[in-house]
Amino acid sequence: MKLVAFERSKQGTGASRRLRISGRTPGIVYGGATEPKLIELDHNALWHALKKEAFHSSVLSMDVGGTEHKVLLRDVQVHPYKQLVLHVDFQRVDATTKLHMKVPLHFFGDDQSPAVKSEGCIANHVLSEIDVLCLPADLPEFIKVDLSGLTKGNSLHLCDIPVPKGVKVVIHGGDKNPVVVSVVAVAGAEEAPAAAAAPEATATAPKADAKADAKPAAKK
Repeated sequence: MKLVAFERSKQGTGASRRLRISGRTPGIVYGGATEPKLIELDHNALWHALKKEAFHSSVLSMDVGGTEHKVLLRDVQVHPYKQLVLHVDFQRVDATTKLHMKVPLHFFGDDQSPAVKSEGCIANHVLSEIDVLCLPADLPEFIKVDLSGLTKGNSLHLCDIPVPKGVKVVIHGGDKNPVVVSVVAVAGAEEAPAAAAAPEATATAPKADAKADAKPAAKK
């Protein structure tokens, strides 16, 4: 994705407030061998870009004064109740240095899985993103997760998800192979057959009583 930024010379609370009033958002670009650069961006363009998933998880091309910089979005400060971006941070990207990023998971095929299609279950998404380590050129915008093979009583773990070449999954905590998708039985799905059989048993009971009533009365 591409975005346009402009250099800014003034900093401080007052200068930032005046920028926001004029429809601009203050920001900074840091990292690499050069000094941090103060920037400002058009607020409306930035607000709409922040709604796109790729803006948060991919390498961005930032034009600053006609010079292109490869950057990553690292931090966004948003007003607690107004639709207002207060400040934004970007990090310069070095083509030879590996990145540590969170990449979203895109799930598909759950409606074709035996668990959902015929076994009365649903696919519960335990994780929606994973941490990866890779070079900027190998950074995926997202990772696809195929759920078409899910069956009742089984879960999909992190080791079951194929990742693109050059991408390494980073695991935090003690669980080395966490659950990504669990299969959960829908409440009442198993009781349905038993409930359907109950009326049949009730329907056959009057027949036995009818036979007993049909016996001839004893002769006096």
